[in-house]
Amino acid sequence: MTEHGVTVETSSLQRRGTVDYMRMAGRRSTVHGLVEVDVTEAKRRIRDRESNTGERLSFTAFLVCCLARAIEAHPHVQAYRDWRGRTVQFDDVDVNVLVERQIDGEQIGVPHVIRAANRRSLQSIHDEIRAAQTDPDDGRQTGMAALGLRLPGPIRRQLWRLPQLFPRRWKRIAGTVAVTSVGMFGTGGGWGVSPTNYTLQLTVGGIERKPGIVDDEIVPREFLSLTVTFDHDVVDGAPAARFVQRLAERIEAADGIETELES
Repeated sequence: MTEHGVTVETSSLQRRGTVDYMRMAGRRSTVHGLVEVDVTEAKRRIRDRESNTGERLSFTAFLVCCLARAIEAHPHVQAYRDWRGRTVQFDDVDVNVLVERQIDGEQIGVPHVIRAANRRSLQSIHDEIRAAQTDPDDGRQTGMAALGLRLPGPIRRQLWRLPQLFPRRWKRIAGTVAVTSVGMFGTGGGWGVSPTNYTLQLTVGGIERKPGIVDDEIVPREFLSLTVTFDHDVVDGAPAARFVQRLAERIEAADGIETELES
């Protein structure tokens, strides 16, 4: 409907889902850690790989691989408390990622769950993300999901209580951890801070070239801005810090990329 100087549009079903998600996520005891990670070596290996094979490795796939392997060493960071107050911890790391796709003429990020990422190769994760980016059905609402999004808001939002009530069902539907990206929509450094319904979420910011110290010399390096978000009801500060350190070490060592080149 259009009036003089005013345009009124009906919210899409997907936007309703986003509003519900954010409203319920805001009620959790989340703690955000803003870190910078040196990705100079990882970016160099990705460029070398592209020169050798002609295929550019998905940077998101690389981060998912590093995240999943770091969680395997610290599985408590993807635990959930159920309605009885018990802690439910999973062996498999199912990573919910935002995959940039074009739907109905609009370029948007849609969720896609990479199952058992901790037991997958980097190449396998890369291939799945690339396939999801071109799948015409991936990210579209099913009939039941679309019907659910037409329910009244208070009823719709009960879905996002699943992590706190039935963690196993939440895992089947949405995975155990999330990776979301603000860097895919812009350039330069900077962090994104967002509430989440997951015990652990990685928000990928921008990459900025700035001075770094290597072997006591100041040299240009590439730094990635990462926001690591935890549910403090489940994960305490010290274990969270140890996990972040392990994650940063894997990313800075370009973990997995060299192996993929040699295989």
